[in-house]
Amino acid sequence: MVKTVLSLTINGTNRDDVIPDNMLLVDYLRENVGLTGTKIGCDGGECGACTVLINDRPRHSCLTLAVTCQDAKVETVDGLSKDNRLSALQRGFDEKLGSQCGFCTPGMIMASEALLRDNPDPDEAAIRDALAGNICRCTGYVKIIEAVQFAADITREELAS
Repeated sequence: MVKTVLSLTINGTNRDDVIPDNMLLVDYLRENVGLTGTKIGCDGGECGACTVLINDRPRHSCLTLAVTCQDAKVETVDGLSKDNRLSALQRGFDEKLGSQCGFCTPGMIMASEALLRDNPDPDEAAIRDALAGNICRCTGYVKIIEAVQFAADITREELAS
């Protein structure tokens, strides 16, 4: 089995790990790094539960070989809270009841995080478009959209003050 030294930054922390070349990013994050917030849903890139940000872009980690993240910046839902405070999106999903069983929530939050970084004032259509690669089996998405809108409002208020 061929192995590679993977050097990358995960949630602001630099790492160097020897990993098999065929290891998926989702497995690397969960097994090697211990970040279990990223979920394995369909294992085929269809549900989005495993969405992470790679160099600020949302990607399904179940379809991404970890070695392709050499020198990349990877962000997971585990790294969004700061100083034991939930991020605006995490608060939104909590306060607006954007999660039911919670399984899709990490991927939804990370896809929404990418959206809000690019567009801090998205309309409903933009939110739906950004979440098109993520499936929730419990809801009709209304509460999820409300959670993202709530987070956008919080973020704009914090920036204005």
